[in-house]
Amino acid sequence: MSTYKRTVKGLVLGTVLLLLLFAIGCSSTESLVHERCTDPDTGAPVYTTYEGKASYYARRFHGRKTASGVRYDMNAMTCAHRSLPFGTLLKVTNKKNGRHVVVVVNDRGPWIPDRLVDLSLAAAKELNMVRTGVVPVSVDVMAWGGR
Repeated sequence: MSTYKRTVKGLVLGTVLLLLLFAIGCSSTESLVHERCTDPDTGAPVYTTYEGKASYYARRFHGRKTASGVRYDMNAMTCAHRSLPFGTLLKVTNKKNGRHVVVVVNDRGPWIPDRLVDLSLAAAKELNMVRTGVVPVSVDVMAWGGR
């Protein structure tokens, strides 16, 4: 086989392989995730689950602007997360007592390395964690935010 034919054959094979890999990488598994991963309480889809520690912040920050630009309200169901988009809805479950709350991401943090989320005082009260300050949690992404 001539060098020209081998080069053309290699280019065609390489192009087909790249297109196949692209198609596999872009295929959607959304329905699979929705079917297999739903919240047992609400039936809503769970997109991702994280495990870690939650803390809370309250009075000292009340009324100050958050990273999203809104004022922090310690009586609202909100939280801070390092990277999830603002507006993302999270179901946070206290692993010690099973209590859970749905909060919206509107700030950045926590800045202590082993913490996953910083909750508002209202959310911390619902989880019954005010006294301990830090608890192990499971965090389910219920809906992605847009900003």
